[in-house]
Amino acid sequence: MAAGLISAAHVRAIVTAGAIIETPEMRAEFEQDVLPIACAQSATRLTPLAKRRAEWYAETTFEQRHRRAVEDRAVWVTDLDDGVAELRALLPAVVAHGIHDRLSEMARTVIDARRGETGTDTDPSGCGGDGPANAADARTTDQIRADIFGDLLLTAAPTAHDGGPTDLGAIRATVQITVPVMSLIEKRITDPYETAFLVGHSPIDPQTACMLTAGAAGWDRILTHPISGQVLAVDRYRPNHDQRRHLTVRDQHCRFPGCRMPAKRCDIDHTLAHAHGGVTCDRNLAHLCERHHTLKHNTAWTVRQHPGGVLEWTSPTGRTYTDTPISTIEFAPDPEHEIPDDPIPTTAMRTPEELDPDDIEFDELQFDPLELIPF
Repeated sequence: MAAGLISAAHVRAIVTAGAIIETPEMRAEFEQDVLPIACAQSATRLTPLAKRRAEWYAETTFEQRHRRAVEDRAVWVTDLDDGVAELRALLPAVVAHGIHDRLSEMARTVIDARRGETGTDTDPSGCGGDGPANAADARTTDQIRADIFGDLLLTAAPTAHDGGPTDLGAIRATVQITVPVMSLIEKRITDPYETAFLVGHSPIDPQTACMLTAGAAGWDRILTHPISGQVLAVDRYRPNHDQRRHLTVRDQHCRFPGCRMPAKRCDIDHTLAHAHGGVTCDRNLAHLCERHHTLKHNTAWTVRQHPGGVLEWTSPTGRTYTDTPISTIEFAPDPEHEIPDDPIPTTAMRTPEELDPDDIEFDELQFDPLELIPF
């Protein structure tokens, strides 16, 4: 700080994160470890990084500290001047940020709906809470958020803002959490640095992480460099909606040779198993019915996928069978109906300037009007 390499905000972030470290020796090691990061990052970005790094040097695990801290959860009111009071709550971080996120989504929906009704836009900040929503409703985003907060707690539903164009009751909070896969197995491997993390904020307890991941619609797999930590690739085990539509059109049925089970009754299988590094993309996915999905994973049958979705199956005896997507056959153009590269001009294809009255054959220009009807 004396040399001007870090600011006072960096120092506060380091001291706050290191407060969980009890011994001076470990604090000194933590300080030397986190200072290079502080020199390369802003203070706001340093805060979550320093908190995570401090877990390496803490004598107690995050789960132990969280269990003690959550016992102090409470809600209290502090009276202020001019007839207002401050309502405060000490909650698990996931719950607190989820509440704030849901209130923000509801406030933005109210502003968008009322902006559309008036056709004005006097809230350039969008959700910054610094300007009025519109001419008819001059509340800031912060004020709307506070009003909805009161509605939800007093009536268990946002009655003053629900229904009509807002439909606030259907809005759910969005919270992104990074969960190490080893923390999800029954006999967890304790590693303080690899605790589940509420992205951009703080660690969370393993029980909450398991509960949230159990109900997740899909998991993102993040592949990182084992030394530098650089993100190399991100993909998801379950294919998204667009991928499912593409595969349904491409495959149309089970891709085991000779099977005609419709795609809607099949599973989408990773040709190269996801657990072995197979990516979730159309070049590594194909529809298999339950019977042949089981056969692929539990017998000596093997399969490889070639470009264009072509599957090459190998039987236990070593014989190969090639299965080509039916779509490449159905959508392939018929050579007999292809337009030649240099069509020979006929009288009917010439422009009026190119026509010679002596060359016109009226039989050639006649046609049946019924041929124009598309049925």
